[in-house]
Amino acid sequence: MRAARFSRFGGPEVLEIVDLPEPHPGPGEVRIAVRAAGINASDWKKRRGELDEGLPQALGYEAAGVVDELGSGVTEVAVGDRVFGFTAHEGAQAESAVLAHYAPIPRSLDFAHAAALPAALETATRALDQLGVRDGGTLLVNGASGSVGSAAVQLAVARGARVIGTAGPANHDYLRSLGADPVAYGPGLVERVRALRPNGIDLALDVAGSGVLPELIALTGDPGRVVTLADFAGARAHGVTFSRGDAGRALHALDDIGELLETGRFTVPDVHTFPLAEIAEAHRVGENGRVRGKLVLVVGFDR
Repeated sequence: MRAARFSRFGGPEVLEIVDLPEPHPGPGEVRIAVRAAGINASDWKKRRGELDEGLPQALGYEAAGVVDELGSGVTEVAVGDRVFGFTAHEGAQAESAVLAHYAPIPRSLDFAHAAALPAALETATRALDQLGVRDGGTLLVNGASGSVGSAAVQLAVARGARVIGTAGPANHDYLRSLGADPVAYGPGLVERVRALRPNGIDLALDVAGSGVLPELIALTGDPGRVVTLADFAGARAHGVTFSRGDAGRALHALDDIGELLETGRFTVPDVHTFPLAEIAEAHRVGENGRVRGKLVLVVGFDR
C-alpha cells in the first residue's frame, strides 16, 4: 500500500510516498480502506524533529474510510461500513489504516469532512469535560476560530453555555455564526471581556497558547477554572491544567457528534483537500497558517 513517511527531518521536501505492507487489526480494532485522512500541526512538528526522535516515521492518526477487515471481538461495525476515528499510533495517511477507536460516519458527512473531525472533536470535548462546562455558565475560548477552537465553541453552546471567543476581527462574523460573542485578542483583553461580562467569566479555555493565562486567571478568579491546550510552560508557572490525551481521551465525542450534526447544532469547518501524493504542498499550506479550516488528504485508489 502507499503511505506517507519521512526518513530524515527537515522541510516538506523530506516527505515521500512509499510502499509498505498492509496492516492488520488486533483485538477490538478495524482496518479501513482510507478515503481521507486529517492533517494536524503535530505532523509538521514531527517532520521537523520537534516531537519524536526515531526514524523513519509514518504520519497521521485520524482518518475516515470503509471497513475492510475486523479484529477479533468487533461486533458494532461490519465490513463495508463507513467509519471515522483514530489509529493507536501513526499511519493514517495511507491507503490502509487500523483504527483503534472509531464510530459510524454521520449520514450527512462525506469522507473528507468526517476525517476533519476526530482530533478537533476529541480535544475540544476533553477540555470542556475537564472544565465542567454546562448550562448557564460563561466560557471564554482563547483562539476560537481554528478547528479546535470552533469545535469548542459549538460544543459549549450545545451544552447551554454562553461563549466569548477571541479572534482577529476578520473572524468575528464567523464566531457570531457559531453562537459566540467575539472579542479581539491582544493587549486590553481583560477590559474588553469585562465590557461584555462586568462580573467576569466562569471558565476559560486557552487553545492558542498566546501567553494569556494570567489574563484568563484574572477573569475567572481561579487558575483551577482555566485549562490550556497549548501552553505547557505557562500551565506549570501559573497552576493551570494542561490538557493532554494521555491523561484520558474523550472518545465519546465521536459517538455524540451525529445528533448535533443532524439537528444543526454543529457545523463542520471548511475543508481543504489535497491528494495523498501532494502531502508536501499540504504541509507548506498548513505551516503558512493563512488558511482557515482543516487540511485533509484524499486517498483515491482501486482495490
